[in-house]
Amino acid sequence: MSAIERLAPAVAAAERRLREHLRVTELVPSLELGKKSGATVLCKLENLQPTGSFKVRGAMNALLELGAEGRGRGVVAASTGNHGAAVAWSLARLGAPGLVYVSEEASPSKVRAIERWGVEVRRVPGDPLEAELAARREAEEQGRTYLSPYNGWPVVAGQGTTAVELARQAERIDAVYVALGGGGLAAGIAGYLKSLRPGVEVIGCSPENSPVMIESVKAGRILDLPSRPTLSDGTAGGLEPGAITFDLCRELIDGYVTVSEAGIRAALLDFMDEQHLLIEGAAAVAIAGFLEAGRRWEGATVALVICGGNLGLDTLRALLCEAA
Repeated sequence: MSAIERLAPAVAAAERRLREHLRVTELVPSLELGKKSGATVLCKLENLQPTGSFKVRGAMNALLELGAEGRGRGVVAASTGNHGAAVAWSLARLGAPGLVYVSEEASPSKVRAIERWGVEVRRVPGDPLEAELAARREAEEQGRTYLSPYNGWPVVAGQGTTAVELARQAERIDAVYVALGGGGLAAGIAGYLKSLRPGVEVIGCSPENSPVMIESVKAGRILDLPSRPTLSDGTAGGLEPGAITFDLCRELIDGYVTVSEAGIRAALLDFMDEQHLLIEGAAAVAIAGFLEAGRRWEGATVALVICGGNLGLDTLRALLCEAA
């Protein structure tokens, strides 16, 4: 069975499951990006989800698939960012127990974003990897479910529901640009959209400072590579050994592009200036990746996935001071 044959029905089922829980996010044009590229540019505003990120699609779908009995045994996650907030919000909405492990090095503002939903947060000494290892031990020892931010079919299918909405909102889509970290969002979108529109191209975009999936695809195996600091913290980091998204990306993604920190910064500030909406670095990666194409898509219709809007105040202040 091909990835499309497996993913498309799973994404469609996830969309039906999620309807009563999540909003349909708007698809809005960008006149400025259209002028620069000659394309019709449509922006899918996942930054308007209840937790400010597409991650809630995957987390909620995975929890719904667990069923009441599975959720009742408890869910464990490890995250200092969008995945942690998505799990916490989903658990609170479903009235299910769960834990989110975070590193003591985590930003206090990001931890507060998780805690605000009333889910227990446990702090672990060391870096984020230590928090993940602690969460996995907890899940194994207590018979709970460990919920990965990308490495699971229900999570990928949930994240792919973005494409169900895209297909309904736009009669024509020639290409989709999407930020690429663990690969769940890009693979989910490609798996569904290509089942309806085989000619659509899905382009995965990563920061030059953390192109782990891109380099792994080039090498034909999952690589253990360091990540340098990046504005796109939502896509930074490595891949789990055996991650299902690696083969999905190899089969489904049509092209890859890496972007500089300067490109991410400029795209982020320009988009906020045009649309008057807050976005995060990972969302700007997709915009910057599209701009790298120049006039390639002139006359075409291109969708950009604005994957999140969780930009910390300190980072925002620094960016605005630089731009002043």
